[in-house]
Amino acid sequence: MQEEGVQLKKKIVVPGELLTEERKKVGQHVFLENGKVYSDCLGIYYSDADTAAVIPLHGKYIPNTSDLIIGIVVSETYAGYIVDINSFYYSFVPKEMFREQLKKGAIISAKIVDVNEINEADLDDVRVFYGGELIDILPVKVPRVIGKQGSMLELLKKWTQTTMVVGRNGRIWAKGGNIGLSVQAIKKIEREAHLSNLTNSVEDFLKKSNEQNRGEEE
Repeated sequence: MQEEGVQLKKKIVVPGELLTEERKKVGQHVFLENGKVYSDCLGIYYSDADTAAVIPLHGKYIPNTSDLIIGIVVSETYAGYIVDINSFYYSFVPKEMFREQLKKGAIISAKIVDVNEINEADLDDVRVFYGGELIDILPVKVPRVIGKQGSMLELLKKWTQTTMVVGRNGRIWAKGGNIGLSVQAIKKIEREAHLSNLTNSVEDFLKKSNEQNRGEEE
């Protein structure tokens, strides 16, 4: 779950809570005041020897074995990379899984192979993405983006000509085609996930958008 020998401090914190008076690099969702580090949200305080950060609890993904997820490299250690998987804790990936060195911000996909009692996840089958964009949605809405037997996802790909990989952790990697339309359609699915006949509604939206785009080009 974490690199051997690296001690990570983790605890639930509230907005405005003092995290540390030690000199550390400031990560996400923390702020400095008079040399002290505070949290700016409700979340899990995550600290190692160098960095202090808070992972917000709202909308976080709960890892499950065999899930495909999309992660973002947030830092490099001697033996590997710390990866944000949009969950309560970061994951660790050994460097031996990669042919090349990764930079902060690199996007990967991976399969969750193990989850412990506090929802820390082990990753395998790692793949690096190049280019493209990330689309973020609530993890609970992911099944609606995929659809029954992948029907909604195939619909999106058909009308946008965009290559998409959908992570169960609420991240979608998209490349090529009409990404702007892809984002609009995915956000529509997220907003209207509770409605019936969603597939028909999304298909009508995509058809009208394509017809409008063709009309503007003529």
